[in-house]
Amino acid sequence: MTDDPSFTLPDLEQSSSPISEPTAIGEHDLDPVLDVPITLTAILGRTKLPIAEVLRLVEGSVLELEKAIGEPVDLLVNDRLVARGEVVLVDQQLGVTLSEIF
Repeated sequence: MTDDPSFTLPDLEQSSSPISEPTAIGEHDLDPVLDVPITLTAILGRTKLPIAEVLRLVEGSVLELEKAIGEPVDLLVNDRLVARGEVVLVDQQLGVTLSEIF
């Protein structure tokens, strides 16, 4: 703020200049961040196991999770929820189809 007593704020109700709408982000505006690495996590499910069972896990062990194909999953970018999707099976690999983006 200024201590100048002659300083006055403009009357926005009487202003003749319209407030401009925000412009869309162009591809060129994003160039500086396109190579920044992020961590994308799909939470496919959780399970609880006793320590004894965790110690018996070996390559090829199967853990039963609470989610199945077709159920909703959360997608996180750098540990922040950004979308929800659905588990799908594509050519014998799991994937996620986005259904909501926040």
